[in-house]
Amino acid sequence: MSHQEAGKEKESPVEKGYRTPGLRGAQTTTLFRAVNPELFIKPNKPVMVFGLVTITLCVGYLGYLHAMKENDQQLYEAIDSEGERYMRRKTSKWD
Repeated sequence: MSHQEAGKEKESPVEKGYRTPGLRGAQTTTLFRAVNPELFIKPNKPVMVFGLVTITLCVGYLGYLHAMKENDQQLYEAIDSEGERYMRRKTSKWD
């Protein structure tokens, strides 16, 4: 073995006492792991991206429906007490 190879072995994470990051290396109960799986499962980037896109599309669609509802309030022709005609939006008794 050369001097460089011996140095590489000394730098390995196992020999320096490094632990796995997060709670994966901690002593926990099975119940704690079952209730909090997100602390022990490695993050899955494609699933995260899919979820973010899905939530964004859902919120955008709800905003679109709200905007269309406000723009689609039906108008009708009303006549006031003086006999003049004017356009008025339909209202609900609940408004």
